[in-house]
Amino acid sequence: MDYVSAIVPPLVMAVFFIGLVVTIIKHQGGANKAKEDAAVDAAFAAQAEAARRAGRPAAGDQ
Repeated sequence: MDYVSAIVPPLVMAVFFIGLVVTIIKHQGGANKAKEDAAVDAAFAAQAEAARRAGRPAAGDQ
């Protein structure tokens, strides 16, 4: 019976981890995806503009 008590904790952790991954994957996107993407695009554009004004290449221009 020692093998049962040795295998239970890793199995429980594996089940919870798989559930976490499935939950994350299911919640990708959604109603706010367009807003989040627009916010990220605006942040990148602001960073590129600030770098251009400072006379140095932006992170994506290298």
